[in-house]
Amino acid sequence: MTRSLLRWGTGPAGGYVALADRMPDAVGLVDELGSTTFGETHRRSNAIARGLADLGVREGDGVAVLCRNHRWFVEASVGVAKLGADVLYLNTAFGGGQVVEVLERERPRVVIHDVEFETLLEGTAAERLVAWSGESSTGDRPTLADLIARSSDADLPAPERESHTVILTSGTTGPPKGASRGSGTLEAAAALVSRLPLRHGWRVHVAAPMFHTWGWAHLNLGMLLGSALVLRRRFEPEGFLAAVSEQRCEAAVVIPIMLQRVLELPESVRRRYDLSSLRVVVASGSTLPGDLATRWMDAFGDHLYNVYGSTECAWATIASPVDLRQAPGTAGRPPLGTRVELFDDSGRPVSAGVGRIFVGNTALFEGYTAGDEKETIDGLMATGDVGRIEDGLLFVEGRDDDMIVSGGENVYPQEVEDCLVRHPGIADAAAIGVPDDDFGQRLRAFVVVRDGVELTEDDVRDHVKAHLARFKVPRDVWFCDELPRNATGKVLKRELATWDGPPAA
Repeated sequence: MTRSLLRWGTGPAGGYVALADRMPDAVGLVDELGSTTFGETHRRSNAIARGLADLGVREGDGVAVLCRNHRWFVEASVGVAKLGADVLYLNTAFGGGQVVEVLERERPRVVIHDVEFETLLEGTAAERLVAWSGESSTGDRPTLADLIARSSDADLPAPERESHTVILTSGTTGPPKGASRGSGTLEAAAALVSRLPLRHGWRVHVAAPMFHTWGWAHLNLGMLLGSALVLRRRFEPEGFLAAVSEQRCEAAVVIPIMLQRVLELPESVRRRYDLSSLRVVVASGSTLPGDLATRWMDAFGDHLYNVYGSTECAWATIASPVDLRQAPGTAGRPPLGTRVELFDDSGRPVSAGVGRIFVGNTALFEGYTAGDEKETIDGLMATGDVGRIEDGLLFVEGRDDDMIVSGGENVYPQEVEDCLVRHPGIADAAAIGVPDDDFGQRLRAFVVVRDGVELTEDDVRDHVKAHLARFKVPRDVWFCDELPRNATGKVLKRELATWDGPPAA
């Protein structure tokens, strides 16, 4: 195993070669098509690598992957890495315009995609291969299954150049950027497991999308821990419980909105599933709103961990169940080998109060594919958020460009959002700043009311007024059926800002 890692590196290629050497017959992946072993993944990814080479893919070329969570995502990632080519992960929630924009900018040689995304790729110059087709026809489009069937699965020589991964930023406030990363490191894995009690050989249900940093991190961590990855193409609350129960998963990897959707299920439905095997639930990708953490632990047990980070910085802090009981809104403490510091707009350290969050660890990204970089101070990289540190715990107040100034007072929308979702009749909420002739800006709240509940604008304002300062009470309250979110659960506030009036409730 050590020889394999030294030869191939610690990325997907080295990880799966080493697992195939060490335990080839152990189940490494379970999806809707069944299970595969580490040895089978190794051989199938060999065939994919050779097939891609026949299509002209060489070291340093790019291969885009537009797939949901399933075996083809993993096997394609490993196969591309074995060639020393780079993997570009595309967001499955992107519209056709965004997909085309990214492909024109990044120019991959081949696009591997699920058949459902066929129309999004019309006009793309790159060679295309279908991954998941299900019952749908692929027409004349070749598939990865075809590639495997006609290609040798014999071992390949290790490339001279190690593969890189390009993960797109969320694009919640602007066009998505490509963030380039090298292979994972043992130090990175050690940092995460220093505060996440994950163990070797566990079955891990990765419900978070694997094209995003959070899901991708657990593909890499799973390689080093020999985890069996349990994957489903789409998240559904009851389907999540069924997957954990049927596969006896010890860990689950989620984004916070998934926890919220599971808790919205009737208790009678939740009780149908035996989750006694579950020891760790790890959430990341967006903020844990309100008292979501304590509600989850009250319902399912004290095994929830919250990881805060960004596409560029990977992780920054991890909150344990003890931390979340102590302070439900906390982002936690830095893990092994990680520094978190706060700075003001002039780059001076902030010892008390709110400051811009900067992080240093062994997994900072290498830069954007367009050539620009993230701001750094003293070797620490900006996350783009602001927060405060109390008793060693980090609290994230929101994006550093989200703060609004209303009548001379600074307001962070996230604090208002947390207050809103603590109302028993509110299922979801967001807040933004909008122009105001008298105050410069005013706060507008978007509220999703729970089924069977009736609320007025004054009810919402009175709730905020009872818990926060008067200048944090939203002037506007708009009721809506749901909030626009991306695939990782983040609210698309740029879409909220373009709404012309209260949507129909």
